[in-house]
Amino acid sequence: MSKSFRPRRSVLYVPASNQKALAKAPLLACDVVVIDLEDAVAPSAKDDARARLPAVFAGRTAGGPDLVVRVNALSSPWGADDLAAAAACVPDGILLPKVDGPKDVLAADDTLDSLYADPAIRLWAMIETPKGMLNLGPIAELGRDRAARLACLVAGTNDLAKETGVRMTPDRRWLIPWLQQIVLSARAGGLDALDGVCNDFRDLDAFARECDDGRAMGFDGKTLIHPAQIEPANRAFSPSPDEIAEARAIVAAFALPDNAGKGVIQIGGRMVELLHLAQAQRLLSLV
Repeated sequence: MSKSFRPRRSVLYVPASNQKALAKAPLLACDVVVIDLEDAVAPSAKDDARARLPAVFAGRTAGGPDLVVRVNALSSPWGADDLAAAAACVPDGILLPKVDGPKDVLAADDTLDSLYADPAIRLWAMIETPKGMLNLGPIAELGRDRAARLACLVAGTNDLAKETGVRMTPDRRWLIPWLQQIVLSARAGGLDALDGVCNDFRDLDAFARECDDGRAMGFDGKTLIHPAQIEPANRAFSPSPDEIAEARAIVAAFALPDNAGKGVIQIGGRMVELLHLAQAQRLLSLV
């Protein structure tokens, strides 16, 4: 494989102003913790929240969740300081809020370059505004430019509903067309895609249904607002035993000497192409 994949089944937002939650973050069973400096932190607490970042990263453990920092927009009074503080901690990613177009990603990338930030730091883009939806194609194209750092699109369903007035029904019927556009654009750019949050963290049955719908739409995982949602998300976005067995059979078949160099082979009466091999390898990398 030309790209290594990490699971992003469960991506939990943790307010950077909540010291108790931050202390638990490196020990959680989610795939990613997003340390939130933006929506979850009041303006009066922004500076204190930012100052907690080094301690959080000092406490990270091997095998723990990836750590991503959601910064405030660069156009805000806190954005530049957030980005510099996040870059100094060398997170796995920096989540940019309210991305309206490619210029927002490129501006963050230029700032990171000016700070001589570690090239391994990736950028994630929140798609949560009407402009962001309309500019999905140009934003996602940056995923093909390694220098742009873009690695993931994140659906911001609450803000999309607020900005457009679309009704948030339990089946999300009015949001689904936009969610599918996010997945389609992410795939065109070689990016991961994460589904939006489920606001009622007490109703785990409703949450499980959203996870199943999100996986059926092609999302890689779901953003979460409560630790109780971690296990259902991990379960929903993990491959089933049948999927694992099929993927292993495809990899094993292509590895046979008789199939060396072939672009299409036959397995059990079904034609299997190299694209299926790539899909199988990706699935097995997440097991």
